[in-house]
Amino acid sequence: MRERRIAREVALQAMYAQEISGDTIDLVESMVIDASDLSIELKVFAKSLFESSTLRKDDLDKYIRDKSENWDFDRIAIIDRLIIRMAICEFLYFTDIPPQVSISEAIEIAKKYSTDDSSAFVNGILDAVLHIIGGTLKKKT
Repeated sequence: MRERRIAREVALQAMYAQEISGDTIDLVESMVIDASDLSIELKVFAKSLFESSTLRKDDLDKYIRDKSENWDFDRIAIIDRLIIRMAICEFLYFTDIPPQVSISEAIEIAKKYSTDDSSAFVNGILDAVLHIIGGTLKKKT
């Protein structure tokens, strides 16, 4: 599973590049994911996660906005938003990944790429989101 974390990190890097640059998904995939050292299988996973998270950005961000009531959405660190967005995307569209795995991976990635407080923030938001979509997840599996 360590390899999947690396693929998630590459997907996060692609999400960040796209968010900052506004470049197309295809260009960012080419520059970030295709240029990575990932195996073909992990590139497929990273691309799928990147594309799903990016194309569904507005829908995924609604969950973040709903569960970050005490935070101005625009003041949440970009990297934290992207990590949370990616995990919510996994909850909803990657039904082969247990939600607790998505949360654990998001926390570890936040520890690596964000501030000391980010992992607790990411965990809190994801736990809250999981509670509201939990019934939906049970129906899909």
